[in-house]
Amino acid sequence: MAQELVLDNNLQSGKNLAWWLYLFHAASFFFSLGAFSWIPLILNYVKRDDTAGTFVYSHHSWQIRSFWWYFIWMALGGVLFLTVIGIPLAWLIWSVAWVWKAYRLIKGFIYLNDNKPMP
Repeated sequence: MAQELVLDNNLQSGKNLAWWLYLFHAASFFFSLGAFSWIPLILNYVKRDDTAGTFVYSHHSWQIRSFWWYFIWMALGGVLFLTVIGIPLAWLIWSVAWVWKAYRLIKGFIYLNDNKPMP
């Protein structure tokens, strides 16, 4: 019984941390277009192994993948923005990437709240 209680406490602690990391990723996303998301990203990498074997592990991986794909798309838009002809395409890429990242953050919050793993 005591071991189950410790496991439940560890799971709840991991879930709480994942929730806060979603919140920090979202705050960075809205206030700096993700420029400061590297801070919660480091915590995702550090704390992910602590949640191995639980649904929370998938949330850390989801946040990590979301960060890197968003970074790639924003960087691609930045490269295109350097060319006059690529400016409209850059804005399109940035806009789509922004909506996609918002979707990933919202979906992650909902799944974490429902104790579901991320796909």
